[in-house]
Amino acid sequence: MWRRVASLSPMISSSSRSLARNHAAFGLNVRETFSTEISKPEEGEKAPFITFVLGGPGSGKGTQCEKIVETFGLTHLSAGDLLRREIAMHTKNGDMILNLIKDGKIVPSEVTVRLLQKELESSNSSKFLIDGFPRTQENRVAFEHIVGADPDVVLFFDCPEEEMVKRVLNRNQGRVDDNITTMKKRLKIFEALNRPVIDYYKNKGKLYTINAVGTVDDIFKQVLPIFTPFREQLKQSRHVNPKSPLVENSS
Repeated sequence: MWRRVASLSPMISSSSRSLARNHAAFGLNVRETFSTEISKPEEGEKAPFITFVLGGPGSGKGTQCEKIVETFGLTHLSAGDLLRREIAMHTKNGDMILNLIKDGKIVPSEVTVRLLQKELESSNSSKFLIDGFPRTQENRVAFEHIVGADPDVVLFFDCPEEEMVKRVLNRNQGRVDDNITTMKKRLKIFEALNRPVIDYYKNKGKLYTINAVGTVDDIFKQVLPIFTPFREQLKQSRHVNPKSPLVENSS
């Protein structure tokens, strides 16, 4: 989907130095891992349609992603699922990712972005829904430079902390990061690191805030109108549900 055309110098900023310490702790060379290449669309190729989905753990964004995919035919990529797959497959990065998650810390940006890039480049789709990313400004910058694309839509599922804690502790999925102590760490980290990302996209006019309290269908009713301006782009997807509002409203 994208060709690599130039070398990118290291892009560690002052805001990401605390995360850089995680790299060193697990034997990652920060200068080396952030030295990569800028990717751009091939000549004559349209840029992909990308939606980022943000929200704290237990905000319900995963459930809403399923409905968005079913309705609009976007290809769903979950940053969290890709990281957990690395753990399950016992890859080189798997143990490092597992230990960071147990400590409620953020996985290095280049690890997550490269996993996403691999999925984007290997897909036949050009319409993507990326769930749980970017979590930090460092994630955002890494994605822009490595993948060479900006999101068309950024959804933020806004949910009170007490509701998110209740949902996570009740879902009982056996995940290593689902306990009350780690949950509090995760929520603090989310607010501190994800808020600048939310504000950034709000200032760019790309952020859509969803009230994530209510029934699944009530919440989804807030999502539907967001994609209306992109009707023609999304209708081009081979996987659009024929009962989608995008199809029904165009007849």
